[in-house]
Amino acid sequence: MKFTLSSTTLSSRLQALARVINSKNSLPILNCFLFEVREGKLFLTASDSENVIRTSVELTECEGEGRFCLTNKTILDAVKELSEEPLTFEVNLETMNVAIYYHNGKYNVTAQNAEEYPETVPVSENATVLAISADVLNDGISRSLFATATDELRPVMNGLYFDLKADNLTIVASDGHKLVRNEFYTIQGGENPAAFILPKKPATLLKGMLPKEGEVVLSFDERNAEVNFGENTITCRLIEGKYPNYNSVIPQDNPNEITIDRQALLSAIKRVLVFASQSSYLVRFHVEYGQLTLSSEDIDYATSANENIVCQYEGQPMSIGFKGTSLVEILGNIEGQEVVIKLADPSRAGVIVPAEQPDNENVLMLIMPMLLND
Repeated sequence: MKFTLSSTTLSSRLQALARVINSKNSLPILNCFLFEVREGKLFLTASDSENVIRTSVELTECEGEGRFCLTNKTILDAVKELSEEPLTFEVNLETMNVAIYYHNGKYNVTAQNAEEYPETVPVSENATVLAISADVLNDGISRSLFATATDELRPVMNGLYFDLKADNLTIVASDGHKLVRNEFYTIQGGENPAAFILPKKPATLLKGMLPKEGEVVLSFDERNAEVNFGENTITCRLIEGKYPNYNSVIPQDNPNEITIDRQALLSAIKRVLVFASQSSYLVRFHVEYGQLTLSSEDIDYATSANENIVCQYEGQPMSIGFKGTSLVEILGNIEGQEVVIKLADPSRAGVIVPAEQPDNENVLMLIMPMLLND
């Protein structure tokens, strides 16, 4: 078998696929890329047994068809040092010898038998199929990933919850201390609402691979999901279990609203956070008419900081504590110049939303308060 393709195309595809491969695998064959040549195309696959990435490349020249595996590090390191030039593979499927020819030289490597590579479990025929634009899916994943948990006791919290309703698609993430809810009204479930929990690893892979434009086809059943975009397919095993009722923890009556410049608030929190206790990262908010005062202290090291910021506020004077590191993450993942912080009282969660919502979207982030000592 013999085939030719671009060195830079192969390198870029392999680097994208390599993100799924674990440093330690239960099956040694999973340290390899699967190469399949058929119908004038090269199909590349990488897997960690639960997540699979597949992509295809048009071949410049092709003689014969077949399958073989190459160790990921060897082939990656070999091709990434090449400039843009044709690469010709000559593969003997009986001896498993692979000769790779480039402009000024040749590599010889030994392939492994593709029969050992595990088969991908496809989604069932009665899977729910959802067409979604790449930018919408990217926004939903990018805004939410930071809020997922790493909780062995409650694995359902360790992924992104996709809730397809009659009038919108909602993507939710929460670790119990903070919550992100993205509602997209351009996507509707009609009479067939459905839901699934996407694990953090495939969500992270999607964030790194999704194009900025184009359509993504998302298919899912009770156990697996498949995402198709361009020449790429990601298949993953879903988290099983029931996701908590996320709407029940969002306070509905929040009479005290702070409207403030997002970047100014973010920068101020980062400054006072330097002087906060490293055990709690507590930042105190004291808000009264037209002014927000941020303060922090570390009693053990006798350090403290406070800073005043101008804001729009006409509610009752109030003091409330939040974890500063969580606030930095929330404000860093909201778009827009201004945000609105909605408060009820110091014991209830604060709701943070952009002052101007994106078109056909409703973005909400929530942070639980921390106890103030005085």
